[in-house]
Amino acid sequence: MLDKSIVDQIKPGAQVRVHETIKEGDPSTGSEQAKSRVSVFSGLVLARKHGSEPGATFTVRATIAGEGLEKVYPINSPLIAKIEIVSSPKKVKRAKHYYVRELSKKEIRQKAGV
Repeated sequence: MLDKSIVDQIKPGAQVRVHETIKEGDPSTGSEQAKSRVSVFSGLVLARKHGSEPGATFTVRATIAGEGLEKVYPINSPLIAKIEIVSSPKKVKRAKHYYVRELSKKEIRQKAGV
């Protein structure tokens, strides 16, 4: 489970690094053993849905190799090892930052005031 202070800082406009546990391999084949590793996904939080309910989620967007990639993470997922908040805005103008999908990186920085 994540710390409540971290969960409160996950809001639209925040820059985050999500450390996600990934299991590789299939133990049923017998030849390979299931291995797990931690993968880091860093990006901008576009939306947070369902508050602090058990099914609450947040969407993170990153640009990798020139392509936009979005991942939706459940807040209460046991696969999330850690969340680092790189920066969190004090006040945002919109509850959902879906308009960022159409902007370039430079335009996003200008809108965010970074």
